[in-house]
Amino acid sequence: MRSPIVLLPACVNQIGAHPYHTAQLKYVAAVATGAGATPLIVPALGEQTDFDALLDLADGIMLTGSPSNVHASLYGETVRDPALPQDAARDATTLPLIRAAIKRGIPLLAICRGFQEVNVALGGTLHQAVHEVAGMADHREQKGQPLEQQYALAHRVQLEPAGHLMQMLGGASEIMVNSLHGQGIRQLAPGLAVEARADDGLVEAYRVADAAGFTLAVQWHPEWRLQENPESMKLFHAFGEACRIYKEGRGGVP
Repeated sequence: MRSPIVLLPACVNQIGAHPYHTAQLKYVAAVATGAGATPLIVPALGEQTDFDALLDLADGIMLTGSPSNVHASLYGETVRDPALPQDAARDATTLPLIRAAIKRGIPLLAICRGFQEVNVALGGTLHQAVHEVAGMADHREQKGQPLEQQYALAHRVQLEPAGHLMQMLGGASEIMVNSLHGQGIRQLAPGLAVEARADDGLVEAYRVADAAGFTLAVQWHPEWRLQENPESMKLFHAFGEACRIYKEGRGGVP
């Protein structure tokens, strides 16, 4: 049987004189290596996107991290720091894609920005600067450091007892994760169930409680050096298995 197809919505980035649709290699590689699936990069075309055509092809969707933030207007706020990068084209593509994919029961794995996108798409809100919230830690990376240090394990997350993530990871009650985000969950969207929290109480993982298919969103970056991290490999393997089951359930088409 052919491998499942996993959609990866692209970002829009200016490279030199021209804008490009981009997807970081580490995400593409994680889908291929960890999930055993075929990644398909989807351009950020917003309302020009034929969502039904894409979802007819999809056996899974992975929402990647990105330096850009979900635009604050999408959860009823003004942008607090206009100097931070935005990506309106990605917002206009991913938010409707998320809602449509969940309705179809298509497996969904969301990472970092993707984690925030799902929450906003379903009616939740974000802290625009977690480090400025009383009682919260600073979850940002040190941008001047080498990538190995930026993506190093930074803090623990405590997993919800009997949660889906705990089961996925073989019963672990806590794990160490990296941390490279300035924004985070303020209000969790209706229908989302917490799967893990940081020690400061910030939600670090959740699922869509009543979704027909696999749905998991994590704030950290399991795709980083995937094969060196057993917990990350288990997570991607579970996602890949869900994609294969979905593909088989629709008769292996297209």
